[in-house]
Amino acid sequence: MHDGPIQVHMVAAGKYHDIDYARLELLKLFAEEPRIRASVDSDYRNTARLAECALLVTYTCDLMPSPEETAAIRDWLEAGGRWLALHGTNAILRFLEDGRVDAPALRDDVMAILGTQFVAHPPIGPFTVRVAKPEDPIVAGERDFEVVDELYLSRRLGELDVLLQATFTGEATGFVAADWEAAEVPILYRRRHGRGGVLYFTLGHCRGHYDLPTFTPFWTHPERCAWNYPVYHRLLRRCLDWGVGRID
Repeated sequence: MHDGPIQVHMVAAGKYHDIDYARLELLKLFAEEPRIRASVDSDYRNTARLAECALLVTYTCDLMPSPEETAAIRDWLEAGGRWLALHGTNAILRFLEDGRVDAPALRDDVMAILGTQFVAHPPIGPFTVRVAKPEDPIVAGERDFEVVDELYLSRRLGELDVLLQATFTGEATGFVAADWEAAEVPILYRRRHGRGGVLYFTLGHCRGHYDLPTFTPFWTHPERCAWNYPVYHRLLRRCLDWGVGRID
């Protein structure tokens, strides 16, 4: 537990999402803890700042640290840093000529730290999130809940301590990896690295009117998904508690 200021660095940037909305919501969350002193960036280059921080928070999509930045993050985690990775942090997307979306395995150095890589998601819709480890302080007191969001289907790279999960069978329409049979899907999980670790929460898709300019100049219906649900904000606060060392 920290006695003085808590240094937090956030990277909020990327494609196909309303990054401004997510950035603001997360800064509002930080403001609930007056000891947090936060910096915000649009990429991972500021590893000198990261070295000063207890927590890294990322809300990104199709944005990867360089190999050198990845090594610095890994060393920082091993020394005790904590990384709260949200939604599309583990996504690399490539749009193919046939219209499908691929998620190529190009950066296993990053994905091995995060523990998963995004592969596909079915169309946005309702699904049930189950509490997999009810005794854990991050999810203690929460019940299974239904949410409308992107259900991230991922490949795993290493051991995960899964706290929330879902099950999916069906088609991830439009993705190269389209067909899924009875997949257990981690929604919130922890992955330890030395004295520190990663907490990954896949919920939280958001998209505004102007976030798909390559495909349409105006997205008619903004999407807020899990951001509309009190349970998501409660869990984000618990994730932040983990990030600043209040709970493990």
